[in-house]
Amino acid sequence: MPSLFKDTNELMPIYEYEHLVGGCDLGDVFEVRQSISDPVLNECPQCQEPVRKLISRTNISTPKTNTELKDLGFTKLVKRDDGVYENVTARDGDSRFVHRDRPETLPNLKKTISD
Repeated sequence: MPSLFKDTNELMPIYEYEHLVGGCDLGDVFEVRQSISDPVLNECPQCQEPVRKLISRTNISTPKTNTELKDLGFTKLVKRDDGVYENVTARDGDSRFVHRDRPETLPNLKKTISD
């Protein structure tokens, strides 16, 4: 799919637009990297024909494994019994099992949270 990137900032979202009449060198559908605050395009920046913004699927990357969660600083507790949770992302010094009535078994969040 052709792209028209007005900025090289990798953090800006990419929007898809479709020509309503014909098309141009960009094709029937093309991409534009725009800030969220930029106005929606009503015409193609190349041929000035009318266009509409398409609703596209988003790509959200989420951690898939306990190791990825741990590397990103998350703590994952899995219920094992009434009031007992297994810390599947336990770090050095953390208890593997967290008991509801034993606060000393809680994970040390100072290891993962910083200013």
